Amino acid sequence: MGARNQVVAETILPSGHRVALVHGDLTEEEADALVNAANAYLKHGGGVAGALVRKGGPRIQAESDEWVQRHGPVPVGGVAVTGAGRLRARAIIHAVGPVWAGGDQGEDRLLAEAIRNTLEAARERGYERIAMPAISTGIFGFPKERAAPIFWETIAAFAAAHPEEPPREIRIVILDEATLRPFLAAFRERFEGRPIG
Repeated sequence: MGARNQVVAETILPSGHRVALVHGDLTEEEADALVNAANAYLKHGGGVAGALVRKGGPRIQAESDEWVQRHGPVPVGGVAVTGAGRLRARAIIHAVGPVWAGGDQGEDRLLAEAIRNTLEAARERGYERIAMPAISTGIFGFPKERAAPIFWETIAAFAAAHPEEPPREIRIVILDEATLRPFLAAFRERFEGRPIG
């Protein structure tokens, strides 16, 4: 069951980081860390979060509940790290992106912060390969066309600031065509002329 995840675009940045856009199912990825698009209370009901818990097992939700009991809700733009249950990863980085509120509530900055803090959490823990979804573009309603360039720009800036440091491979994994298209267009715009080879 389940078609294999397919890389639709990739590049190697001057810093040596490999960046890939993948069409497929995040829960099928094998990585040091999978990234979850989470809410502040780490209640993993729907979307990517629900899929990760269904596949990874109840331990992920249990660890998430413990995290919130200990630290309180995760701030928007922040991250929490738990185990990955039965998923093929060492950890899950739960990133809380902004809920879209029209665009003048700092949503762009908060989305960039969530991406940057995800990469920072991976760097601090030495995770070489991470796979993340298009945070905030699902039920949080962040416009896909607006989110896509923020992802690539934030990743490129992080890589430039941390050459040769983990995560060495950063994969954005998207299941639905409607989200994949603007992410592919923005990828080409940001990285074209720097193909692998």
